[in-house]
Amino acid sequence: MLEKEFWGNTLENWGISVLIIVGAIIITKLVSIFSKRVLKPVTRKTHNRIDDVVYDAFESPILFAIMLIGIWVAIHRLVYPDSFVTAVDSAYKILIVLNITWFFARLLNSFVEIFWINQSDGTQRTQRQVSRMMPVIKRTGLVLVWIIGLVMALSNVGVNISALLGTLGIGGIAFALAAQDTIKN
Repeated sequence: MLEKEFWGNTLENWGISVLIIVGAIIITKLVSIFSKRVLKPVTRKTHNRIDDVVYDAFESPILFAIMLIGIWVAIHRLVYPDSFVTAVDSAYKILIVLNITWFFARLLNSFVEIFWINQSDGTQRTQRQVSRMMPVIKRTGLVLVWIIGLVMALSNVGVNISALLGTLGIGGIAFALAAQDTIKN
């Protein structure tokens, strides 16, 4: 019965691939529990906030990476047409770059918040300035990180990005000119 073939693969191979995905889900859950019960309390006990920031930024992307690896192994052990394998590999290249971009976006967001909080001298005027400028700075940084990540992801799968980079350059100049007054204030 396990020797019956569906879409070029035996039932046994399909079952093993499903078990690999289930195993990846279980490993992800175990890593999440370990992370919340062991790593998080350890990072919270330290006096500096850098390890807290790195932990918070790294937690979700690492769980997503474990799932990506599990699904990739499950898919690549089965036999598919070459065009499907090429499409899956391209999608995985994009997902890996976007996962890394997600990590850096979360890291940047946390570091900007810590930097701006440490820059305020405690006066009410400075705190108002920080509360007004922090969302603008955070949003600008996140947009830049995600644009760089998307450009890198598209470049990795073979998309010609020269026209896109030219457009981004012109858009950057327009944004800088429009933001002059905001930055002056």
